[in-house]
Amino acid sequence: MTLSDNIIQRIRQQGPLRFEAFMDMCLYYPDLGYYTSPRSKIGPTGDFYTSPCLTPVFGTLIGKQLEEMWRILEEPPFTIVEYGAGTGVLCRDILAYLKQNHRLYDQLRYCIIEKSPVMRAIEKSHLGEKVSWHDSLEEIPDLIGCILSNELIDTFAVHPVVMDQQLMEVFVDYNLTTGFQELLKPAPEELSHYLDELAVTLPPGFRTEINLQALSWIETIASHLQRGYVMTIDYGYESVDLYQPGRSQGTLRCYRNHTTNQRLYEHIGTQDITTYVNFSALRHWGAKVGLTESGLTDQGHFLLALGFNESIRAFFSAEPNILQAARHIATISHRLLLDMGCKFKVLIHQKGVHGQGLMGLSLMGEGKR
Repeated sequence: MTLSDNIIQRIRQQGPLRFEAFMDMCLYYPDLGYYTSPRSKIGPTGDFYTSPCLTPVFGTLIGKQLEEMWRILEEPPFTIVEYGAGTGVLCRDILAYLKQNHRLYDQLRYCIIEKSPVMRAIEKSHLGEKVSWHDSLEEIPDLIGCILSNELIDTFAVHPVVMDQQLMEVFVDYNLTTGFQELLKPAPEELSHYLDELAVTLPPGFRTEINLQALSWIETIASHLQRGYVMTIDYGYESVDLYQPGRSQGTLRCYRNHTTNQRLYEHIGTQDITTYVNFSALRHWGAKVGLTESGLTDQGHFLLALGFNESIRAFFSAEPNILQAARHIATISHRLLLDMGCKFKVLIHQKGVHGQGLMGLSLMGEGKR
């Protein structure tokens, strides 16, 4: 039975599904969901690129920031927890950098929380030393270090809502004539409360998404991190930008074969479904659950502050063809600093840390949105 058949069967048995449940099935249904199926997803043969797959320099600079965090924490046994490690490329490059610091590396553990069996198998095929795999933070005691995620929160299933006479939530129904179709039902209090907490008033007809899973995620992190940092890298906006009139139809979209579309009910299980992250929500609920904000900047300024220009030139210094090296540097710099660099934000929280600022946030005034 196909994934579409499974979703249709569930609708017939239970009635219309909340879109959040539909999206979760599309992405994570066992063996058939986008992230649980063996189809290639990242890189030239997949559907999209991530920053780590463009160059090892990205992981090197993340490693540099982690090394500074370790020093600020007074050099304790250090744990890195990476949520959703994808193909494991970021982990590989971070460890390659940190291995140069013997005192840090000797007392380092790198824990990956990966819910996709397919991605976990890919990671295990080339990662080994220092790395362990876990189902949840509950399995990782004495957590002092940094909890890291890159393009994680945009993969959480969301609740689309539309403002009518009252706030309405999007559900998904099915019939033989029209196929999958959306319908609206009055939104429960938890969705209205989300907007109230952020002091957001939607105008009539405005559609947007609410990511409740992100709030549960940050609450879990805050309760398990003893001391250290949370580094969240993803594409998105703060509320002041997210709820502009130009985004009145929301930010839900699909990635397939390196192109985007808004055909949410086609290619089920074979295309990514994603949405922009609300960084105001992460900041607000982070503070509510006991995390202190270190800062928010964009990826371009974050990488520049960590020495991107010097690192990318050093990486290509052995290239015998100077023109070829220059073209590579220009292409990668454009992608990481300008294209993805503007769309992606870096939000860092801290817990039990006082005083010293972080190198990656030293250009925060220029990159903050």
